[in-house]
Amino acid sequence: MIKVLVTGKDSQLAKCIRDIEKEDSSISFTYKNSKELDITDTTSVKNSFEDENYDYCINCAAYTNVDRAEVEPEKAGNVNTIGVLNIAGACKKYEVKLIHISTDFVFDGESKRPYLETDTKNPLGVYGKTKSEAENKIIDLLESYFIIRTSWLYSKYKSNFLKTMLNLSETQKEISVVNDQIGCPTNANDLADLICKIINSNSKSFGTYHFCNKGETSWFDFAEEIFKEWDISVNLIPIKTHEYPTAATRPKYSALDTSKTERVFNFKIYNREDALDNFRLIQNKE
Repeated sequence: MIKVLVTGKDSQLAKCIRDIEKEDSSISFTYKNSKELDITDTTSVKNSFEDENYDYCINCAAYTNVDRAEVEPEKAGNVNTIGVLNIAGACKKYEVKLIHISTDFVFDGESKRPYLETDTKNPLGVYGKTKSEAENKIIDLLESYFIIRTSWLYSKYKSNFLKTMLNLSETQKEISVVNDQIGCPTNANDLADLICKIINSNSKSFGTYHFCNKGETSWFDFAEEIFKEWDISVNLIPIKTHEYPTAATRPKYSALDTSKTERVFNFKIYNREDALDNFRLIQNKE
């Protein structure tokens, strides 16, 4: 039995992993939230790792409020960078393979084509900087790691763009959505599937990978696809980024190239439309 520790058990990705774990009897998952495992506290991390003989740690714990990070940089850094360093240190000491979830926000959005894993990082805000620094810490300290950068995650859990759009449609007839930020929406269930495949394959192809559903789009166009999929009539109004000011500067273009992930792990990545359709079908069955 493969023993796996999952940090940040209340995150949407951890919840998606929990949803599919019953389909995989070869893996034994242990989930811990920040009260059970405070990754910013070295003693808490040590107590969670010692004597457990974990094979893998999936780090889903993160400070993810992009705008609030601008006014809480120390808090964001403690979780996203120092906390990850603590986890990486424990993984090295106890010989645990680390699967760390990172973000498209490590890039500045100036690329003219989807970002490769090897492209130069240049984060625009505190959130992206703390996640980028965490990647550097892992690479410097560990050999047995998988850093998975993803983007625009959605699921039935927590706060995400898809849920926000569906909730807004219940009370608003008109919704304004930014149409000049381009990226790749990602079904968190698909990412959970990839992570489980990596674990089951016992892959030694350590390094940094990109994962998102295929097909870049704007937030506005994605909102249109959501309402079409759910057969909801809403008047969508396209707006520019400057018309919806936020504390954090976001990359205008953050599409990720996933060809390395597909090749190395022989993993089928759904296109954006099929991933959204699969998500709705699963929701309808529940």
